[in-house]
Formats: sequence, structure tokens, C-alpha cells
Amino acid sequence: MKSREIHLLEYLKGDPKPENYKLAEADVPAPGEGEVTVKNHYISVDPYMRGRMSGIRTYVGPFELGKVMEGGAVGEVVESNYEGLKPGDFVNSMFGWREAYTAPGKALQKIDTSVLPPQAYLGIAGLTGLTAYVGIKRIIDLQEGETMWMSAGAGAVGSAGIQFAKAMGATVVATAGGQEKCDFVKSIGADAVVDYKAADNLTAAIQEAAPKGIDGYFENVGGTHFTAALNTLKPKGRIAACGMIQRYNDAQPAMITDNLTFIVGKSLKIQGFIVTDHADMMDGFVRDLSAWMAAGKIKPAETVIEGIENAPDAFMGLFSGRNTGKMLVKI
Repeated sequence: MKSREIHLLEYLKGDPKPENYKLAEADVPAPGEGEVTVKNHYISVDPYMRGRMSGIRTYVGPFELGKVMEGGAVGEVVESNYEGLKPGDFVNSMFGWREAYTAPGKALQKIDTSVLPPQAYLGIAGLTGLTAYVGIKRIIDLQEGETMWMSAGAGAVGSAGIQFAKAMGATVVATAGGQEKCDFVKSIGADAVVDYKAADNLTAAIQEAAPKGIDGYFENVGGTHFTAALNTLKPKGRIAACGMIQRYNDAQPAMITDNLTFIVGKSLKIQGFIVTDHADMMDGFVRDLSAWMAAGKIKPAETVIEGIENAPDAFMGLFSGRNTGKMLVKI
């Protein structure tokens, strides 16, 4: 079996470009003892991958140049020498950015596609959904009747988080870019939406949308959003810092906000988090998500690009806002 795959050719400085990537072809070996061969159906592209393309180790090491890039994927077992998996089973893995692969069966997670489609395990029912859940439930500790601001509300984590917060009985203010995305965010339950691209003063726009202030802020954007959050949070407000995509492609260090004194004056809590450090919340997440979905409170959203050769383009689209909900590549 042959498999096409995406390699990173050089570490990035500034915006990702097509020439940073290469489409290659590789042989897929037959499975040995304890191994399975999997044909991917969907792969995930995510903003956190930009850090791994910089050649700098953060909470995870950088991608290796000239080798297939790792990432979330769901696929179907086509051949198995592993007792726990058989042909036709679907699995979740981090062996993404390729059409097929052979790997140890113990490195894969079998998923149930009888209730949810396989791609849901890369989005609302996977680490994306868990990220939103952890940020809201544990970091912000959102309570019924409170007001939360969700940045990047039309994105994968943002669109999940809006719906989770509403299911928990909160008021949600969201920011998104452009009228189409604002309409989408409103359609999934946001009580108020601010088009940050049209707002002359983001702080003033958030204050108008939430005149009583913000109890919790879910940070996906950074930069001007973080400045406005410090301005609009109530005393003892909480920030869950998940990502700061506005700064990921900066070639030079960006100027920091000048209103940091609010952290002290308002007794704010700010905590960054990596979702894999909170695996203990998975059972509660699955339980709550199942109940919310059964009650019709959750509408998964996806943007699907077809073809492994288009994975770099899908990834680059994250930074220009081409996705609504989870960005996926269908193989």
C-alpha cells in the first residue's frame, strides 16, 4: 500500500506559506505482531501546531523536518495483528497528515461510531470539546447566572464553548470576525455577539454587549482581545488562557498590553492550560456532553477540506478565519 503524506521542509518565521511543506509518497508496511494498518478518513489541523513548526520546544517538541507531520486523525482499520482491533473498527490517533499508516495497536484508541460520526472525535467529542470544557468548568469555574466572554466564537473551541456555557446556564458574549461568522455564533446560542473586525473600540463594544461586566473570559486570541478583557472583567474575574492565535505568526516580539495593573486592582485569576494535563475530566465531559446532546443543546460545526494535498492550505486557513467550527481534512 502507498500513502501520501505531508512533510515540513523548514521551520517557520512569520506566516506559514505553501513552500514550507511538501507532499510525499511512502510505502505502508504490512502490520507485524501487535500492529495494525489504518486508512485515515479525517485529519485535524489545529492552531497549536504552529508552535511545533517553529523549531522550538514548548510543552511538546517541534516537528521533525523532512518527516511526516503528526496530528489528530480518525481512521478505519484495514488489517490487524492486534487482538483488540479488527478490520472495520474505527480508531483515533495522533498519526495524522497522511493517508494511511501501520502502528502498534496499543497506540490507538478505538471509537464508537454508532452514535457519533468518526470526525466528531476530532472536534466536539474529542480534545477540542474537552479543551472548551476544561477551560470553562475547571479554570473559569463558570457558575449558573454568570456572564462569560468567548473569544474566537466561530472557531472549533469557541463554538463548543459557547454551547457548553449556555447549557450550564450562563450568559455568553462572543467575538467573531465578519457578519457571516457573527450570524453563526448567534445561531448556536450566544446572547450577544461583537464583530471585532468592525469594532472601532473593542473594550467599548464588549461593555455595551455586557453592561454588568464579564465574570469569565476564555482566551483564544490574545493581543487586543486580552487588553479588552482586562478592561471589562469584573473584580475577581477569571481568565482561561487556551491560545493566543493573534500572535502566533509574529516574526518579532509584540508589544505587551499596558493595562496589566488591572490584574492586581481587580484581583483577577489568569491561568493558562494544556488540555492533556486534565485527562481526569474526560469522564465528566463525556457524561455532560452526552446529556447535552440528548437534550438537543449542542450543534457540532465543521469546515471540511478534501484531500491530503490540501492539508497545508487548510492549516493556513486557520489564521485568516476560513473555518467555521472545527477545521478538518477529509482523506
